[in-house]
Amino acid sequence: MPDDKPVALVTGASRGAGAGIARALGSHGCTVYVTGRTRGDAAPPSGSIDETAAQVTAAGGQGIAVGVDHGDDDQVKALFERIREEAGQLDILVNNAAIIRDEMMGRTKFWEEPLSVLDTLNVGLRSSYVATVHAAPLMLPQRKGLVAFSSSSGAVHYAFGPAYGVPKAGTDKMAADMAFDLREYGIAAVSIWMGSLLTDRVRKIIASNPEKFGHIIESAETPELTGHVIWALYNDPDLMTVSGQTLIGAELAVRYGITDDGGRQPPSYRNLFDVHPHRQCAHVMR
Repeated sequence: MPDDKPVALVTGASRGAGAGIARALGSHGCTVYVTGRTRGDAAPPSGSIDETAAQVTAAGGQGIAVGVDHGDDDQVKALFERIREEAGQLDILVNNAAIIRDEMMGRTKFWEEPLSVLDTLNVGLRSSYVATVHAAPLMLPQRKGLVAFSSSSGAVHYAFGPAYGVPKAGTDKMAADMAFDLREYGIAAVSIWMGSLLTDRVRKIIASNPEKFGHIIESAETPELTGHVIWALYNDPDLMTVSGQTLIGAELAVRYGITDDGGRQPPSYRNLFDVHPHRQCAHVMR
């Protein structure tokens, strides 16, 4: 494997945000490991890691699909052993894998939902912790790296209920605390709020009734936008100054001069809804 290409891992990259982030990193020449449980050919909007890996390669990088259930610690350990053996290092980790149950997306009260909606605490919150535990030793020798957590403003306002919001808040806090331990090694950890995403599924909804749903395009982001933002962050010489923070992807796009499809500049949720990330207090207990 060429040693001049940055090596990235995007978890949960069968479809949606993960697939878009992986494709964007591929367009910048990265070798990208993509993980998920869905393999082979699958008609949109389902998708698979094999399709995503092929898209990464087509974009100019090298896509490598690895089937992983991020709820299984042994499979995750084997993934990182493979990356160590094949690539010898890891430069960018994108913690994106999450289980989102359909039951949590309705207008129901939390006690009316099955307890399985709490799987977000396992594949989502815990899985990101486990992946970063294994990723850190692959980043330490370079004394440079970026751990990016995909998150959302649901961390600070009501969105679909506690089974959704609590893992998002935990993700933001996890990035902050991990950044503290990683700082002396030159490795940054950030949580990135994505906006509404123009996934294949959402595009189909818009196409079904453009008059009703066409307005979504004005404010939504493509999944690739976050990938381009992550690449810009990784290459920013001042990256460590924002390590530990929760950042809004749309605002980073403006900072780095990144536009979305058609030259659009998706708005920040800060401006749309007056919501903003919480800041970590400076006090330290060890």
